[in-house]
Amino acid sequence: MSATQHRQDFQAPRTEPDGDRHPIITTAAGRAIAVLRIAVGLEFLWAFVDKLFGLGYATPSGKGWIDGGDPTAGFLGKGTSGPMADFYHSLVGDWWVTPLFMIGLAGIGLALTLGIGLRIAAVSGVLLYLLMWSANLPPETNPVLDDHIIGAITLVVLALVAAGNVWGFGKIWNGLAIVRKHPWLR
Repeated sequence: MSATQHRQDFQAPRTEPDGDRHPIITTAAGRAIAVLRIAVGLEFLWAFVDKLFGLGYATPSGKGWIDGGDPTAGFLGKGTSGPMADFYHSLVGDWWVTPLFMIGLAGIGLALTLGIGLRIAAVSGVLLYLLMWSANLPPETNPVLDDHIIGAITLVVLALVAAGNVWGFGKIWNGLAIVRKHPWLR
């Protein structure tokens, strides 16, 4: 017998789905997740378009970004409260705040609506949601949760289940050489 132990190759144990759990997402679930992804994406795109053109909803007519308005000034200047309010007030008028915010809204919205780059969209969207959540602490209706936290959780789930593969361009996007080389682009 040699001093070296011979390794025996064992097959990995087979796992079976638990009761009502499925190893893959069903067609109906995939479609429901796609609707959720598109709806959240359109919510971001709508915020971008309204703030860009001042359509009279969240942004008053004539106060859009293209009219010289600052889409972040109202919220950062008057809409913040709590322990972080002074920090957010200090950002009003900084040259980089509005372009970064608008690029974020457009990029997250396009990525979600098209079903591409969901990992980047999720990280960016979670950061944006958490910043907006922290601008008004504590939340008015619940000491911890509000729509920003629910939105952040939603973005994480959409990225984890590859929600862009149904009714989106996720499969095509993921097949690109640069995305295969850099999986964080998925």
